[in-house]
Amino acid sequence: MTSMQYNTTIKTEEAIDLVKSTFSKALISNLHLHRISSPISILDGTGINDDLNGIERPVKFPIKALQDKKAVIVQSLAKWKRIRLKELNIPVGKGILTDMRALRPDEDFSPIHSIYVDQWDWELHISPQNRSLSFLKQIVKNIYRALQLTELAVFEKDPQLKPSLPDEITFIHAETLLKKFPDLSPKQRETEVARLFGAVFIIGIGETLSNGEPHDGRAPDYDDWTTENEEGFKGLNGDIILWNPVLKSAFEISSMGIRVNAETLNLQLIKRNCEEKRNLIYHQQLLNNELPTSIGGGLGQSRVCMFMLKKRHIGEVQVGIWPSDERQRLEKQGIYLL
Repeated sequence: MTSMQYNTTIKTEEAIDLVKSTFSKALISNLHLHRISSPISILDGTGINDDLNGIERPVKFPIKALQDKKAVIVQSLAKWKRIRLKELNIPVGKGILTDMRALRPDEDFSPIHSIYVDQWDWELHISPQNRSLSFLKQIVKNIYRALQLTELAVFEKDPQLKPSLPDEITFIHAETLLKKFPDLSPKQRETEVARLFGAVFIIGIGETLSNGEPHDGRAPDYDDWTTENEEGFKGLNGDIILWNPVLKSAFEISSMGIRVNAETLNLQLIKRNCEEKRNLIYHQQLLNNELPTSIGGGLGQSRVCMFMLKKRHIGEVQVGIWPSDERQRLEKQGIYLL
């Protein structure tokens, strides 16, 4: 490693620490969360591990001390967090935050994707009366304020990293976005709306739109994407998308939403043709109304660091597995992967 690479790497590591500490503290304050520990693996066959879009394969391995029972590396902690809310007896209006570490081997390598995933995973206990779009929007605004605060802290530390987030985040439903850009693909729509507004929350991820397709996939058993909200559209969930001025593209940093209740779980399992999941431990608890009503989501730690520090590759802010020729190619461009 050259002295230039050393200095660049150390400066980046210090900046990563600033971003992570500033944002997590702001998120805890804005959403009234308690920081807790979380697992990297859980037993298979419980229904607790997330299916994400329903097609990603989790990493599985046998545990010798448990007679070779299979365990899986978590893909996210949406369901686990809801169970933990109950176990810790977290009151309404309070929640939990944890550092999630996961492996997603089906991810394709790209400047914004690796097989290693690090997230701030949070879950908030809410009353049933707060299962509404207006409440969802307020939570999104609170998260956005934490992002703005972090951006200012980074700028104060390094004036070359000028803020780019707009004053407010814009809300738009996936159906409205489709009608605005009917000839574009979902990812192209995201790019155009992010370019237009700078920061958007796309509502209703998972439900079929008027063109017969969802904006993006969503598993049926954590976010509620079927309930009709007060604006007449389906869905109480969505994605936070920022305009990335370095990559000049839309940049998703979070998927989140109000979670399913027994009624919407049943409906969404039918829509996804996976009604057999009703027999799993997690789903039984939910169908029996044994779990708290909640809202939650995950915020990509490396994604947020990448955005705040104006990096061109996610490998600049996380240690991952990359092809050697990719490293060499990037180093010629002055991009050093951790």
